[in-house]
Amino acid sequence: MILLNNSYVKLIIVYLLGVLTVLGFAPFYLYPVPVVTLAVLLGYCHNSLSPIKNAALGFCFGMGLFSAGVTWIYVSLHDFGAMPMATAIVALIILCAYLSLFPALGLGLLTKLRLTSSLLWAALAAALWIMFEWLRGTLFTGFPWLLMGYSQAPFSPLAGFAPIIGVYGISMIVVFSAALLFFWIDKGIRQWRFGLPLILIWFGGYGLQAIHWVQPQGEPVTVSLLQGNIAQDMKWREDHLENTMQTYARLILESDSRLIVTPEISIPLFSNVVPKSYLSYLAEHARSNNGDVLIGLAERAAHDDNEYYNTMFSFGSAPEQSYRKHHLVPFGEFIPLKPIFGWVIDVLQIPLSDFSRGSLDQQPMNLAGQRVAINICYEDVFGEEIINQLPQATMLVNVSNDAWFGRSIGPQQHLQISQMRALETGRYMLRATNTGVTAIIDERGRVLQTIEIFTTAALHGLAQGFTGATPYVRMGNYPVLGLAGLLLCIGLLSAFHAARKNR
Repeated sequence: MILLNNSYVKLIIVYLLGVLTVLGFAPFYLYPVPVVTLAVLLGYCHNSLSPIKNAALGFCFGMGLFSAGVTWIYVSLHDFGAMPMATAIVALIILCAYLSLFPALGLGLLTKLRLTSSLLWAALAAALWIMFEWLRGTLFTGFPWLLMGYSQAPFSPLAGFAPIIGVYGISMIVVFSAALLFFWIDKGIRQWRFGLPLILIWFGGYGLQAIHWVQPQGEPVTVSLLQGNIAQDMKWREDHLENTMQTYARLILESDSRLIVTPEISIPLFSNVVPKSYLSYLAEHARSNNGDVLIGLAERAAHDDNEYYNTMFSFGSAPEQSYRKHHLVPFGEFIPLKPIFGWVIDVLQIPLSDFSRGSLDQQPMNLAGQRVAINICYEDVFGEEIINQLPQATMLVNVSNDAWFGRSIGPQQHLQISQMRALETGRYMLRATNTGVTAIIDERGRVLQTIEIFTTAALHGLAQGFTGATPYVRMGNYPVLGLAGLLLCIGLLSAFHAARKNR
């Protein structure tokens, strides 16, 4: 106990707890782990009256979580972005430190309020955690990776809450569960005021999984999701272009599915320079299947050669349609504050690193008898934006190039994020990626089919369209953020009255 009360030892332990928390996420899916690690963290915080010390604990926990959980960023920067090793390491440390500020601020503010009610403390801990998670996912275009709620998709009983309150709501429940677990153990197993709500929440989530929020529409449609496995360091080389085009042409022509999907910018050319005969040939094949093919291309704006988009084009039985990526990746697809950070373009050897944004109000495509909502790569991280195309859409399609992540845990984490989007919306999610993970995910977030990563292959299967709207589709994050705000107001009033009494 003497060691555990040492501040420096606590910081080390909490850092290791953050590292351990990564086991809750894909590819490990050990969903109880974050509840336990957070219970220990919150226990340390509850037993300390120092906002500064608890903010330090939150910071160290975050550093452990992110330094272990987003190592794929180093791969993107160094291995494929050609950033020098030392610079890439420093950049990763700075990013992890920035991300760690959010749990630090939440736990520091929680301690500052000095609440005496254990249940209110637990509820406010959960509220502040998700408020700062939401800020992390919003500020500077947002980085909502490794939200605690993702750790519960799709196997945890708490996944039953996803169609109602989304990933932030599940994050809130995870932290509240962790706080209840700490108090239940700390104050004695007979303290059922902590144990009973904990049990009811988890069994309640299990019961919610039996509710069908949406309804199937028509018969399943045949789909083919193509994985070209084009090496990232070869993709943009002119001497490799013909091989890339032949690879995707072969995979398309071998498919008899009604909906064929290629990955993000699968053909590394601008749409206006792709041979028309090539696209016409593929479109004719799609029409022979009584369906359509989605092909990823770069698109130049008609009025300005310096303005271009990351676009998915459809060809086949339906009229030609397109979707332009809206939510771009900072420093990967656009350079924020160019006068300050313009030099990054010279350091990172990333082709087409200054895309323009597509409109936020783009509607689903009419393809193969379905209403298909497209999202490109990083866009599926933002559930509040995905629902802009719902409930009109009958299924979701995510196209990505996770080759940037290399052989890291990044592609599996991205898959889990797509699983959460399927749970929230009650829609199939079809993922076509360059190197993996290419998968068919059902409306319950379960991976029905997948193919081995880093292989050239097509995933052939069936996808069911759905109609109807989950509560999350109708209301988004507003109810959860509203509840968090209400709890914060209650906490502030409680702290204010307590301060007046002590005067």
